[in-house]
Amino acid sequence: MFIDDYFSELNGNICFTREQGSNFAKQVADDFNPLHDSDAKRFCIPGDLLFSIILSKYGLSRHMEFLFSGMVVDGVELVLPEPGPELLFCDADNRQYLKARRSGENSRDETLIQNLIRNYVEFSGHTFPHILVPLLAEQGVMINPARPMVIYESMEIDLDTLDIKTPLLEIDHNELDLDGKRGNVLMAFNLRESGEIVGRGRKRMVLGGLREYDDATMHLAVEEHRQRKRDFLAR
Repeated sequence: MFIDDYFSELNGNICFTREQGSNFAKQVADDFNPLHDSDAKRFCIPGDLLFSIILSKYGLSRHMEFLFSGMVVDGVELVLPEPGPELLFCDADNRQYLKARRSGENSRDETLIQNLIRNYVEFSGHTFPHILVPLLAEQGVMINPARPMVIYESMEIDLDTLDIKTPLLEIDHNELDLDGKRGNVLMAFNLRESGEIVGRGRKRMVLGGLREYDDATMHLAVEEHRQRKRDFLAR
């Protein structure tokens, strides 16, 4: 599967280089978050890469939940758990980074899994600026462009059927709840195939260090994001 290019596996453990994490973010997810640059001081592996590996290793279940509890950096080795309804991904010191729960019918259909991975991670990778900026502007707040605190908290998917091949994601609605300088984002989406809704999903994120919205500052941050993408594509 194409996802195999973005991690290494040895003796039941998986690990990542900075280049693998960065390439996945940019080449697959179209995500130009500076935290995923290979030379970033606070570099971390994209959560969507971990999601993709779980689907490729354990298959796609009708109901799946992903709960993130730690940032994976280069060099961290995660132990692949035995298949079961609950999967805990920890390092050798038993520090937990991710919990996955799954139930219902399970599919190992590689075409379905690859299509769902590609569609979901591209949708997720476009969180900034496509989804976050309008949400923030509506409530008059913004993240700190110099030190953005955006934490991928959880995601869940419920499918009506696994008898599908190319489910496409579409936004249902987005929500932002504020609590002082903290914000909780909910991105609700539908999965549609042949014009029919075949599933639903939710992604939750936590924002920190929110400040009063400034249109000029936000515009500059968005333009810098777009320039990063242009620079990458021009290589």
